[in-house]
Amino acid sequence: MEQHRTRPSQAGPQYRPRRGTPFPSQAGRSAAGAVRRGSAVARRPVPPVVQAVRRMPNPRLTGLGSGLFCGALMFALGCLDQLLFGASPLVYGVLFLPVCALTAVWVRRGDLVTAPVVVPIAFAFGLLPVADDSGGGVGGRLMGLVTALAVQAGWLYGGTLVAGLIVTVRKVRLMSRRAAQRRAAQAQAQAPARRRPA
Repeated sequence: MEQHRTRPSQAGPQYRPRRGTPFPSQAGRSAAGAVRRGSAVARRPVPPVVQAVRRMPNPRLTGLGSGLFCGALMFALGCLDQLLFGASPLVYGVLFLPVCALTAVWVRRGDLVTAPVVVPIAFAFGLLPVADDSGGGVGGRLMGLVTALAVQAGWLYGGTLVAGLIVTVRKVRLMSRRAAQRRAAQAQAQAPARRRPA
C-alpha cells in the first residue's frame, strides 16, 4: 500500500522564490537607494544669493524699534556722508534705499504697517547733518532741511515705495499662510466625522 507524504518536499514549486521578488537584503538596499535618491532630489543646490540672505541676521523689531533703528542709522549715514563726501545728496539718497529695505524686512509681523511710516521720518532726521546751513542758527538749519527735503523728494518717495512693497509682500504671504493653516485645521476636524460609520 502506498503511503502519501504529509509534508511537501522542499523542492516543490511553492517553496521556490519568485523571480521578480527581491531577497530581504536586496529589498533593504533598494529602499536605502530610494531614500538616497529622495534626499538627493530634496537637496537641490541653493543659489548663492539665497545662501547670503540666510546667513544675514534676522532680528524682529517692534514699531518703535524699527523707527529708532532707521532714524539712528540714517543719522549716522548722514554724518558719514558729511565727513567723507562733503554732504553729497546722491550718496545719502542711495544709502537710504537699503536702509528702507532692511527696516521693512526686520520689522515684526504685528507691526508691518509702521515701516512705511517711520522711513520718511528717518530720512528727514538723517538730513540734519547733510542739509546746507547757509543762514546760520536754527532758522538757517530749518530752511536748509526744508530745501533738502524738496530737492531729494525722489529718494524719499523711492525708499518709502521700497518699504511699502516689501511690507505688502510680507503681509500677503502671512495672510495666505494663515488661510492654509485654517484649511488644514478644518480638514483635520472634518476627517474624524467622515470616518464614523453612518
